[in-house]
Parts: sequence; structure tokens; C-alpha cells
Amino acid sequence: MNKFYRFLSFLIITLLCVDSAFCQSGKPLFPETPGLVSYTHRESFSKDVPATLDTIKALGITDMEFSNLFGKSPEALRRLLDERGIKCTSFGVGYDELVNNTGEVARKAKILGASFVRVAWIPHKAPFTLEDAQKAVADFNRVGKVLKEEHGLTFCYHNHGYEFTPYGKGTLFDYLVLNTNPAYVSFELDILWAFHPGQDPAQLLNKYGERFKLMHLKDLRKGVQGDLTGSTSTENDVALGTGQINIPAVLKAAKKAKIQHYYIEDESKLKSVQVPQTMAYLRSLKK
Repeated sequence: MNKFYRFLSFLIITLLCVDSAFCQSGKPLFPETPGLVSYTHRESFSKDVPATLDTIKALGITDMEFSNLFGKSPEALRRLLDERGIKCTSFGVGYDELVNNTGEVARKAKILGASFVRVAWIPHKAPFTLEDAQKAVADFNRVGKVLKEEHGLTFCYHNHGYEFTPYGKGTLFDYLVLNTNPAYVSFELDILWAFHPGQDPAQLLNKYGERFKLMHLKDLRKGVQGDLTGSTSTENDVALGTGQINIPAVLKAAKKAKIQHYYIEDESKLKSVQVPQTMAYLRSLKK
């Protein structure tokens, strides 16, 4: 299986480079190897964690964001990661767990070796309202302070689309950014969940700069119409460069914003093909 993934990645980048559009001269636009979100291989992880980590390592990926321990203790998962030279840099948890069990969240994150704690959903009854945003601001400021001052961890909120509901002269996402304390609250930009509700991820990066610390790399299938639900079929995740998002513009803005960790996320059934394709596309980009 691991040899297959190595061969597949090599084949894809070779095919891409046959096209002169992908073989421009110049320095690479994205020189680093991206990380991966564990949710990409959720089904495989639920069956065999060590084998799944072997598959990921075979792709050359050594940076991960975990939002599930897949039945392992944090200590056991950390041992498996260390054995393969893979780091967990971000630990994702649910909103209620973050707010009501902050100390335990911090303990697990630190055992895993993570520097960031991430939440990707604010509980609400659609549509997302100002009251929902206000509650989240209060919780994020409070918990972010605990994580930073007591545990040395950085809290990040991951957008999911519904936050871009219009509010005032902007959106409720703007409200979240402007009313949270930069010392304690940062953000993870999911570029699909910015584009899907009609935003330009590159413009968001230019607007808020270093408030964004992390990024999910994913693309939206051509022809899909977005909305403010924060929901779309997982099969609308496609390899970078084959969807609707202007990836080069996003990466240039991300570099300027000093994004610290990039994670590929592909929720589709085709992730075993699309993740290597995404990696090959990123290697092919030139300045």
C-alpha cells in the first residue's frame, strides 16, 4: 500500500510536469510539504491507526492536525507518531469540551505535542446570529486566556461558512475577529469554508494577516453553488487546482500573513487519489 502511494504521487507530478503550464521556470511558490488533517483518513484511522500513519508517512507528510484520538490514549498516539517522525501540531476539540473541560483538553494537547488547540464549530440553531457570535467571543476570550497563560497553548477558531452572515458593514466573522483578544484568540482559515459562502480567502488573509495562524487546504468542485449553511457534500472536495478557488493567490496571501501550518483536508471518498494530486500540484506551482 505504501509503495502504491509513493508511485501514485510520483506519477501525478510527472504527468503534471508534461504540461508546460505546470513547468514554469522560477522558484517554487509553495516550497514546504503540507500537513494533513486526520479527518481526511477518518475511516482508515478508525480501523488501524498504525497502518494509516504508515500510509501518511509514505507520502512524505510529517505534520498533522488531529481532532480524534481514534480510541487511543494521547500517550499511545504520541508514541505511534514519534516512532514515525510525525508531529501533531494542532489538536481539534468540540466547543463544549473546550469550554467545560479546558484543563483536560490542554493536557491531551500537550501530550500529543501540539502547540495549537482548535475548534471548528460554534453550536447554534441556524441561522447563525449576533447572539451566537457574542457568546462565542466571551467563551473564546476566556478559554483562550487559560490555554495561553496556564498551558502555553494557542487557541484557534476554524471558520465553517455560516459565520459570514452579513452584519453591519461586514459579517459576523468580522465581528468574531474584531471582538476577540489577539493575545488569546487566533484563527484557522479553511479556504473552502470561506469560499463556499461567497468570500475570497486571499482577501481575508490580506485583511486580517497574522490573526490567521493555521490553514486548511482544500478546493470546491466546479459548478457547486455556495450558501451560508456551513454544509456541502463531502464529494464536493476536490484536489487543489481542479476546483473553483484561486490557489496561487491564496498561497501568496498566506505567505504574507505568515501562516504557520498548512494542512490538507479532503473529506471525499477519492482522498487516496486526490491527496497525492494536491501535493503534486503544490510542488508544481512557481512564483
